[in-house]
Amino acid sequence: MRRALFDFLRHKTLRRLLRVIEHALAAVGAVFIAYHVAFDLSVMTSGSMSPTLKGEGREGSDHILTEKVSYWFRGPRRWEIVTFLSEEGERRTKRVVGLPGETVSLTSDGLVVSGASVAFPEALAFLQYYPYGNLRRGASVPCGDGYYVLGDDSRDSDDSRYNGPVARDAIIGRTWLRAWPPARFGSVNP
Repeated sequence: MRRALFDFLRHKTLRRLLRVIEHALAAVGAVFIAYHVAFDLSVMTSGSMSPTLKGEGREGSDHILTEKVSYWFRGPRRWEIVTFLSEEGERRTKRVVGLPGETVSLTSDGLVVSGASVAFPEALAFLQYYPYGNLRRGASVPCGDGYYVLGDDSRDSDDSRYNGPVARDAIIGRTWLRAWPPARFGSVNP
């Protein structure tokens, strides 16, 4: 009788343990799927978004988390930082300054979008864009169906001034969070 009771309890404990393992594996699988569907983790490799994002090579660079879900329901907004694939297939991270249907130019007054001077939000007062590439000598560039993007360190940024507007389907998502290093953890969009 004791032996039967012991076997019963052992069998019941084993079943509970297997059930816990099954639930843990299901949770890990759900998190894995959610991450791949809704997020992208990348490392800044250039200083083109400094001081917002630091890219000094692998060591000391910001690891950024890009969320993909919000762009299922809306397009990128002006001043958001987006992660996209360049024509060469490289991941790049830049700030949106021009939206589809607009024209972008840089004058002595600063950023001009569709003929109107655009003020930077207070949180981005440090930005200063330089008229290089296709924005030299007051030239206006139409965004067409794309997004005109610039790096925060405009002196050293391979952005829309050289490559033109970014197509909507090339955009991976909205750069959302500095995930690493811990001292710089936090949101990146104004």
